[in-house]
Amino acid sequence: MPYRRVTDSRRLQQLLEAVLLLGADLELDAALRHIVEQARQLVDARYGALAVIEPGTGRLSQFVNVGFTPEQVDRIDHLPRGEGVLGMIFDTGHPLRLADLTGHPASVGFPDHHPEMRSFIGVPILVHGEVFGNLYLTEKLDADEFSEEDGDILQALALAAGTVIDNARLHAKVGELGVAAERARIAHDLHDTVIQRLFATGLSLQSTVRMVHTPEALRVVHTAVDDLDDTIRQIRTSIFALEPLPVGRRSPRTRVLELCAESVRSLGFEPSVSVSGPIDTEVSEHVAGHMLAVLREALTNVARHAHASRVHVSLVVAEHRLRLTVTDDGIGLPAESGPASRGLTNMAERAKLLGGTFSIVPGDGAGTEMSFEVPLVTE
Repeated sequence: MPYRRVTDSRRLQQLLEAVLLLGADLELDAALRHIVEQARQLVDARYGALAVIEPGTGRLSQFVNVGFTPEQVDRIDHLPRGEGVLGMIFDTGHPLRLADLTGHPASVGFPDHHPEMRSFIGVPILVHGEVFGNLYLTEKLDADEFSEEDGDILQALALAAGTVIDNARLHAKVGELGVAAERARIAHDLHDTVIQRLFATGLSLQSTVRMVHTPEALRVVHTAVDDLDDTIRQIRTSIFALEPLPVGRRSPRTRVLELCAESVRSLGFEPSVSVSGPIDTEVSEHVAGHMLAVLREALTNVARHAHASRVHVSLVVAEHRLRLTVTDDGIGLPAESGPASRGLTNMAERAKLLGGTFSIVPGDGAGTEMSFEVPLVTE
């Protein structure tokens, strides 16, 4: 075992206690933070971090850091990206211990406002033999550098952490399967019970029209029928949202909502969003990618040029077509048309690539309306 050189009984006891504590976390994010906290205490480090690698890309998908104050995190120009010395552990899969990481040939320096760090130790965390992420500790508190025994302690902890992470991921997957089964059951009940009853009620009301003789009562019946039709449409949209996605695929609906929420930073407010139809079941990953790119560009254009106070994003799937509309109440299109911007050209090219159409026209009364419409099946 990698920790056979650890002879200090006190540290062995600390390691055992840390491993036992790790086993209590079943939620992955909590488990990752707990791993870093336990590692930092075991080797007396000022700072600790765990970088998670995105499978097949080499990019970092998550970076959990411990020891930084909130003010330090806010001031740092950007979090590490897994380059330089940090990336070496990903590339080699071997531990690395340095007295001064700034002097290593692979060092790429720190982002602006990053705390000074010299002593460094890092070990990979393996899950089923594959590198899941790397555990880093810096700035040994009671010595100039980390010891070999520190390295052995960390490797032992990393071995246990791999099992903890695997258990947390399995627990999450079981939870997702349970939620998916419940969502499917609710969707089935809504379709087979609720919608059928509403539909029958609507037919019953329509059949009474010929027996109604006053205009006022007739308007009430027609309004009730229209309300029932609208309710049925809304329930059908909810059913589409409840139907489970293939394992590993993120919902296009969720990604649209996330993108709109992110745009608050540039717009100064959050766009309103309406979604209708089987977005998550009919929109392929390929089409979703283009649609999200167009939405991102449209929101960026509004933020830069429109001076708008309101934006509405509408996403509709009907009759095997997707229509994305972004409307704003800004200053509208320029009076004199000039050459199209690169962003507008890109959006039009994406629509053409998918066999669809793109347009940007004055809105009703003020602002602009951007429309992106594409087919969802090959005609």
